[in-house]
Amino acid sequence: MSAANKKWIKWPQVVGISLICGIAVAGCSRSDEVDDAETIDATTEPAANDSAVAPVINCDDPMVQDRLKNTLRNTLNQQAQVLAASYANDAEISLSSATVSGKINGILIDVQNAAILQEANDNGLTTCQASVSMTLPSEDLYQASQLQAANNQPSLQTRLAQDNIRINNNMLVDDTFTYVVGTQGGQVGIRIAGQPALITVVSDVMAGSVLKSAMESQRAQRSAQEAERRREAAQNNNENQTIRQPKPATPSAPAQPATPPTINQNSNQSSSPSEPQNAVTPSTDAKELATPAAPASVPKDDSIDMVIIEDESATY
Repeated sequence: MSAANKKWIKWPQVVGISLICGIAVAGCSRSDEVDDAETIDATTEPAANDSAVAPVINCDDPMVQDRLKNTLRNTLNQQAQVLAASYANDAEISLSSATVSGKINGILIDVQNAAILQEANDNGLTTCQASVSMTLPSEDLYQASQLQAANNQPSLQTRLAQDNIRINNNMLVDDTFTYVVGTQGGQVGIRIAGQPALITVVSDVMAGSVLKSAMESQRAQRSAQEAERRREAAQNNNENQTIRQPKPATPSAPAQPATPPTINQNSNQSSSPSEPQNAVTPSTDAKELATPAAPASVPKDDSIDMVIIEDESATY
């Protein structure tokens, strides 16, 4: 075979090989493009889902502050109930849980100057810091201070200074109160970070106030019962003395003094048949008692002669 025929046979083989390689390269390139597209879709889809599940919540959102106030009040109630039960057990006195809850509901809670302390993490949780104030009734602060002084405990001002809590009249302020805000199941959630000293102090104050009020009420009740027992005992004693002691005898009227008889001075007066002559009549006249009666006069009769008889034995 000639050299020209040999060259003609080689060119179709080269073209066929080149065509096969081109098809193979094209198929490989298309397969790589499809894999790259699937990879991009797989990486971008979870990011979209994450942003939908965990949106970023602002610390100063009004709804966040309302949720924070409710969380603070519930936490205060729980801790105050535990402390009140412990104090009541030590003092051997009963306390009503409703009384403690009523005290907690009387606290005025406010949140100011909320700001981001740490940006949202991968789970969408944002760490916030704010100035939280709790205004307590003056009576509760006074009762708690009296109880602490009676038990030789540090004063409220000392405890607040140690915990970096400001006090303004009856308002307690924590300027560095930390909390975490996020969403769970589409709902905004609040979580208090750590164990804030403000909650501990306020819970202790309210539990101590409830205990002090209960102790004073019990003491007043005991005093009233003791006074009632004494009054009843004194009344029973008086009744017994009245029954046993004889009544004093009533003195009778003094006897009237005897009245001396009065002699009738008129001898010629005739006596009535029912009243004999010279009858004695009693008299109650004080003047007749004081004046002596006049002597009776001797009756005179001129018809009678005087007879003189001499006695020889007589000496003249």
